Amino acid sequence: MVSIRPIASKAALLIDEHRKRRRYIVISDLHLGFEYQISMRGININEQTFFEEMTTELYDIIKSNNIDAVILLGDLKSTIRSISKYEWNIIPQFLKFLSEITDIYLIPGNHDSNIRFLIPENINVMSTKGMVLDDTLLVHGHTMPTIAKANIKRMIMGHIHPVFIRHNSVINGQRVWIYLKIIKKAIFPATEGYLDIVIVPAFNRYLYAINERHYAKSISPILAKAIKLSAVQQSMLVSLDGSIVGDIESLLKII
Repeated sequence: MVSIRPIASKAALLIDEHRKRRRYIVISDLHLGFEYQISMRGININEQTFFEEMTTELYDIIKSNNIDAVILLGDLKSTIRSISKYEWNIIPQFLKFLSEITDIYLIPGNHDSNIRFLIPENINVMSTKGMVLDDTLLVHGHTMPTIAKANIKRMIMGHIHPVFIRHNSVINGQRVWIYLKIIKKAIFPATEGYLDIVIVPAFNRYLYAINERHYAKSISPILAKAIKLSAVQQSMLVSLDGSIVGDIESLLKII
């Protein structure tokens, strides 16, 4: 059995695996290298400042919560089919920093093609099919899950970078968590009961804030199928500070 809770005011999920007495944090969608890509559009962000902000925040989360391992839930890098010159430098640097303070598990996302060339040997690279902790399946979210169907009660995913988009709202553009309860057989045919889905906001806080004019929401086949089959029974959008900011109607506007 595992228990989960979001870390207050952070785009990070805490998981306690009670049987093994292991504690993890899950973060998703760092998109390291995006700052170089958006500079091509005339949007400038100081690369070193961005890196220091992200690593400092992550270091503080790990140390203050006694974390045994970090699960990177995909899209560690930003380019899709290639590796940029900047990614060749920044990603090994990031992984070296992180591996010196904790264990690392990487579940590759759709932006992580060829990432094996950037990964040190001490990093645990999982299958794109995901990673199972007891009754919980962790996936990036860009493909349909295919493993451990029967005993899975919860799925944790990233990929869609959920933000609250309502242009007349004071929280427009803020990152949010999405919590869903769906009919399980919509995702895992021939199963019964319900499946809880937790969608983790992007750890990279600038994906929408700096890149709003060019921002494109990622589409997950998992959510697309659940909505098409009218399988969503409950939904809740929650801000990083813990406020409930939306329900099913809000969900349909941001995915």
